[in-house]
Amino acid sequence: MNPDSYTSMTEVRAGVDELDRQLVALLGQRFAHMRAAARIKPDRSAVRDEARKQQVIEQAVAEARRVGAPADVIADLWEQLVEASITYEMAEYDRTRG
Repeated sequence: MNPDSYTSMTEVRAGVDELDRQLVALLGQRFAHMRAAARIKPDRSAVRDEARKQQVIEQAVAEARRVGAPADVIADLWEQLVEASITYEMAEYDRTRG
């Protein structure tokens, strides 16, 4: 996949579809890590860690800048991703220890 060589919207869409498949697979792995965190953390209050949340978002923004992606968009996406991850982890904590 090389977007610079695309000459049709069919190629663009195929590239986007492939990237979406890869992103979903990676997100699945990320949420597997959240399940592990829910299993490992000693208590439910440890699930929300604002300092770690900020660190994760800052790292994503720095990586976005490094690769030339829009940092403000990545910051917004990661805010949503981390909040969704926290919600998921809390639900997993409750489900497995409830």
